Amino acid sequence: MNRRTFLKRSALAATTVTYGCQHTQPSSSEQTTKPVGETWVDTHLHCFAGTSDTRFPYHERAPYRPTEPATPEHLLECMDAAGVDYAIVVHPEPYQDDHRYLEHCLEMGKGKLKGVGLFFSDRPGSLDKIAPLAKRIPLVALRVHAYAPDRLPPFDSPELKRLWTIASDLGLAIQLHFEPKYAARFLPYIQAFPNTQVIIDHLGRPFQGLPEEHANVFEMAKPPNTIIKLSAIPSTRQYPHRDIAPTIHRLVETFGPDRMIYGGGFRADATGETYRASFETARNYIHHLNPNEQAMILGGNAKKLFGFKSA
Repeated sequence: MNRRTFLKRSALAATTVTYGCQHTQPSSSEQTTKPVGETWVDTHLHCFAGTSDTRFPYHERAPYRPTEPATPEHLLECMDAAGVDYAIVVHPEPYQDDHRYLEHCLEMGKGKLKGVGLFFSDRPGSLDKIAPLAKRIPLVALRVHAYAPDRLPPFDSPELKRLWTIASDLGLAIQLHFEPKYAARFLPYIQAFPNTQVIIDHLGRPFQGLPEEHANVFEMAKPPNTIIKLSAIPSTRQYPHRDIAPTIHRLVETFGPDRMIYGGGFRADATGETYRASFETARNYIHHLNPNEQAMILGGNAKKLFGFKSA
């Protein structure tokens, strides 16, 4: 079965974001050696050219503009040092729907990197760019943001349905990044496109909304075409200073270990050591699972989902 068929016909087993995800430090009891035969896939990272590289300027509508670069060259060095096999470069908002830097990153990746695009249903011409980009690069998903009043998709509109339709026709997943209060508004689209995989970023941002709002993320587990992403793991050192572990355990139980993927750890100042530590920190949150289930979340599920081929 090829990746397009897999994405369209099957689910896996029917703070503020800065340059990288924030994590607590791993405890001394965690593993320090990657198990033999385990595949690690980072499914959530951003690359930036920085402000000094004039080849890839930020968009005039960029909501933030990172000064320091986080380049694909640095990423690949960190991956090699940490033992990360593959990664997904999530196109960040500073570039809006100008994907030239994403194209550059994936070209540098030579098969180890794939990408997630960002397009805007309410902007004329934006959705017309999707199919040509998907022909040029290994695109695996389209990201939709809903986390600020001025950065919402056009809910209940033909335009947002068209975005979902394009993704479905091209065999791409939809990747959702939202505050919990907007979760319920995506449910009709998830249900209307049962053959289109939907990836829910950052655990559904549980600490950026009320518990009754985040309850809709658990409702999203009912359709079999959804996957939850273990990423942007909140630290108890950050507001609201709550332990995320019980929420992660509930999400694993609700979605199942075959419908969870991990992402995080790369940023402008990352090293191989800090990158590896991020994976081990994630493992510490799922230590109650058996080794095979842990391996699925840390890379096995994503390798299958995104069609990465072993060398």
